Amino acid sequence: MKTTAEIRQAFLDFFAAREHRVVKSSSLVPGNDPTLLFTNAGMVQFKDVFLGSEKRAYTRATSAQRCVRAGGKHNDLENVGYTARHHTFFEMLGNFSFGDYFKKEAIEFAWDFLTNSCGLPAERLWVTVYEEDDEAASIWLDEIGVDPNRFTRIGDKPGKRYDSDNFWAMGDTGPCGPCTEIFYDHGPDVPGGPPGSPDEDGDRYIEIWNLVFMQFDRAADGTMSPLPAPCVDTGMGLERLAAILQGGHSNYDIDLFQHLIKAAGRVTATDDLAVPSLKVIADHIRACAFLIVDGVLPSNEGRGYVLRRIIRRAIRHGYKLGCKDLFFSRMVAPLVEVMGEAYPELSDKQAYVTEVLEREETRFGETLDQGMKLLEAAIVELSDRRIPGEVAFKLYDTYGFPIDLTRDIARERELNVDEEGFERAMGEQRERARAAGSFGAKDGLPAELIAELKPTEFLGYSETGVDSAEVLAIVAEGRSLDRLSAGQHALIVLDRTPFYAESGGQVGDTGELRNDGASFEVADTRKLAGVFHAHDGRLASGEIRVGDRVNATIDRARRADVVRHHSATHLLHSALRRILGDHVQQKGSLVAPDRLRFDFSHHSPVTEAELAEIERMVNAQIQANAQAQAREMAFDEAIEAGALAFFGDKYGDEVRVLSFGEFSVELCGGTHVSRVGDIGAFKIISETGISAGVRRIEAVAGQRAVAWMQEQERVLRELSGRLKTSPEQVGDRVEQLLSRSRELEKELERLQGKLASAAGSDLASEAREVAGIKLIAARLDGVDPNGLRDTVDQLKNKLGSGIIVLGTATDNGVRLVAGVTSDLTQRFKAGEIVNHVAGQVGGKGGGRPDFAQAGGSDAEALPGALDSVAAWVEERV
Repeated sequence: MKTTAEIRQAFLDFFAAREHRVVKSSSLVPGNDPTLLFTNAGMVQFKDVFLGSEKRAYTRATSAQRCVRAGGKHNDLENVGYTARHHTFFEMLGNFSFGDYFKKEAIEFAWDFLTNSCGLPAERLWVTVYEEDDEAASIWLDEIGVDPNRFTRIGDKPGKRYDSDNFWAMGDTGPCGPCTEIFYDHGPDVPGGPPGSPDEDGDRYIEIWNLVFMQFDRAADGTMSPLPAPCVDTGMGLERLAAILQGGHSNYDIDLFQHLIKAAGRVTATDDLAVPSLKVIADHIRACAFLIVDGVLPSNEGRGYVLRRIIRRAIRHGYKLGCKDLFFSRMVAPLVEVMGEAYPELSDKQAYVTEVLEREETRFGETLDQGMKLLEAAIVELSDRRIPGEVAFKLYDTYGFPIDLTRDIARERELNVDEEGFERAMGEQRERARAAGSFGAKDGLPAELIAELKPTEFLGYSETGVDSAEVLAIVAEGRSLDRLSAGQHALIVLDRTPFYAESGGQVGDTGELRNDGASFEVADTRKLAGVFHAHDGRLASGEIRVGDRVNATIDRARRADVVRHHSATHLLHSALRRILGDHVQQKGSLVAPDRLRFDFSHHSPVTEAELAEIERMVNAQIQANAQAQAREMAFDEAIEAGALAFFGDKYGDEVRVLSFGEFSVELCGGTHVSRVGDIGAFKIISETGISAGVRRIEAVAGQRAVAWMQEQERVLRELSGRLKTSPEQVGDRVEQLLSRSRELEKELERLQGKLASAAGSDLASEAREVAGIKLIAARLDGVDPNGLRDTVDQLKNKLGSGIIVLGTATDNGVRLVAGVTSDLTQRFKAGEIVNHVAGQVGGKGGGRPDFAQAGGSDAEALPGALDSVAAWVEERV
């Protein structure tokens, strides 16, 4: 019996032996793809290749892709723990062809692997094809020899053309085509019929492999045109295959899950390993750990919110087992034991993942018990079988219970949740974790140009100007042009260029393309389809035609400023990891001529002391003046050499490794200084948080750093002049002024207190009786809120029994207070009184029965509002 790890490796080895490039699993956070919340299939990292907007050095690939389906369009979270095959995290085995082989080879590979490599008997396999795909049907029946009695054609759903379980589409438009699926028959002892039959929803026949044939391009009007280079995209769940090969029916029976379930039993002190909650914990630790490895941190929005939901669902299942101590973070080590070899990044970040989970577990644990008590109390009071929407919302808003967690608990009690009421209470908050599910084509070069043009040769690492470069294409508003006239804006693609195209945070170069009769002003340079440098700008004079030769020259001074900031960014990144820890990962960057911005993962603000040490460390490297070295090498070789890479799914097979001595070694295609000393100086300007678990540092380098420090010195000199002291004594002088200001504020409070006391004494004599109740309703200007409150208390004491309403007008509007002595609070509420007055001055307020306060905006209406209190009291008597 093969282990899950052995099955994974056997699949990759099978296709590697058949000339497929073994491609590493990409991140669970899709690179440069805003249309997906998480990577949910093996084809995601190849999507641009299928769309034709990216080229790879190979035409066959295979991968074991880690996937998450727990948010957005694809969400299996609520089924986990209740079925045999639903997971938040799973591994998808796949093989891909980009215009190389097609249906015949894909089908032969699949059958060979399943029947020969895996040893599955043909009589236990069932095959389906799209009803109209005669080609695939012929291959299966005539060449492979599948039993016709174990073969089904699946047609379109009633009234819907090309809408079938055996027709796959990337979106409403674009690449699509028929697919063929392979099912495993678990035998007659398991209920359920074959695919396509009325009983197909049973568990007897389980889909294990889907082979998609991208054959057509669907237009917006539904027209289907053959693709010039048909592709193959396949996907097979590793866990499902392992269950079959290990003789089980449930994915949770495989060796990997049994290891995790036993570990969950140990950490929760649960002896019965068949308890469903252990399956939930075993499943959820995989999703949580790998999401954190890929840079996602718990938060209240987007991907971080989904991660938080999964963590809290697992913690609640531990609570259900009677475990109220930290346990979930202790599952990381057992996970590393079974998956660390296949995914070394998990082993490398074991301590960090454990720390993040422990912190989140502690945070939720503080409110879980209180939330459960609230829910239990609400369930006891139910008049029907539905938990009120306001209770579900309070659990979410106050105690951190995601709605699916409340649904879980309700399902266990055979209850349901008032979803409509919850939706009303949640409003837009409920949309935070949603993500769009449609694909969109990239703008830029027309598809026909991408197919025809040769990649741009970039010479900008060593050259700032190139003579006689050929104009390969001119594109304006998405259309290909033969020539460009003066005044027109366009993209120009050259056969070779010194212009760096915006990438990796570094802004694109600016400059000029010129020949004898024309001048094209380049305002930006962009990379299109991954290989073409498009010079974006305006033709200032003359005319340029496709095939012309031009001299291309970048703005050298601007480039020099850019490279200083880019090289400084690498030093900053390395210093952050050395000072804060290896968990720091780049989350985004901007490298511009005037500044740099670096976003990175870190769970708390960087302290002033840490920032000072980071800045000192970078400047020390600048002074050491190491030489920059750039080497081309294989991606795997670069990683083994210690190069940092956080966007691996977007790197090619050959990568550029940039090093500054031993201090910084990263994969980078950008332009840089020759020696570190060329940076000149480095200064951090600010450090802020931009989202949960993500911090941002902005800094300047070179002459920009000098200019920034000179401006700070100018401001300091000007400030010291105003304070009549020397620059080095400004801090002491400011502290003296602050101390004096605090003393004056205290003195002002004392004076206002005396004023309030005096006013209170005067006002007490003005009290009048209304229906036998003493009432004071007066305006008292020049008194702050504390003074008004003190005056009300004094008047209560002086009156013994009565009602007091005081108002004051300020530059910002009206402030009101109302007080009712304790013997009258059963009949009169201070909040009702103050709101009666506040409503007349454009405001509202509230408070206790004996004291309330309010604000308003209409000071002119204050006298009349105060006069109305007597009538209000008299009406209620």
